[in-house]
Amino acid sequence: MSFAVSAEAYAAFMGRFSEPLAPPFADLAGVAAGQRALDVGAGPGALTAELSRRLGPDAVCAVEPSESFAWAAASRVPAAAISRAAAERLPFAAAGFDVALAQLVVHFMADPVAGLREMGRVTRPGGIVAATVWDFGGGRDPLTMFWRAALELDPAARDESALAGARAGHLAELLMQAGLEPVRSTALTVTSRYASFDDWWHPYTLGVGPAGAHLASLDPERRAELRERCRSRLPAGAFELTAAAWATTARVG
Repeated sequence: MSFAVSAEAYAAFMGRFSEPLAPPFADLAGVAAGQRALDVGAGPGALTAELSRRLGPDAVCAVEPSESFAWAAASRVPAAAISRAAAERLPFAAAGFDVALAQLVVHFMADPVAGLREMGRVTRPGGIVAATVWDFGGGRDPLTMFWRAALELDPAARDESALAGARAGHLAELLMQAGLEPVRSTALTVTSRYASFDDWWHPYTLGVGPAGAHLASLDPERRAELRERCRSRLPAGAFELTAAAWATTARVG
């Protein structure tokens, strides 16, 4: 998995989906004025910005292990407290937040249960831990077209359907393993518009995540074959894609 890329590359690849996902995810977690919130795995700051808009940046902390992403998030929301840290080792005292959220990051944690347990540790009793992951297992994620074409050409390719939290009910299972009590599970949907096939394809060439790494691993001939296979699946002109993410909230006991 490759996230040693610029924040601009990630924004081009996933930002057009993660940005509109942040508001409904914050709604699901019950984020409201007067709370103190933690964004775990902040990336370039889509959710951090939404939390700061609702709570004020002084009430928001964020952690992100990638240097380029943490810098981008800090530049976007300079008044929020943003640290470089992994979910499994949060640099905060116990019970310091009302809500801790992980948007599109549980499936990339080195140890998802440990990361969620840490989120519970730093959240006050009665507070909320919330997580969301694209529905890779159900084929409703933003990358479905790419991976279907890739698997047709190479059935041994490793897509993202088996990642943590990517199938129905798995986020709740992980939260329970972390000692948290699931409260609500649902699917959140967002839509992104593309001006053309090239507008859709270019972000895959930037080397972001498993899909970008897979494309980069191919020789030029196979890469071109995959590109044309994807092109055949998508409209010639402008089009929209809708993606769904599993989202679960849990209460800290």
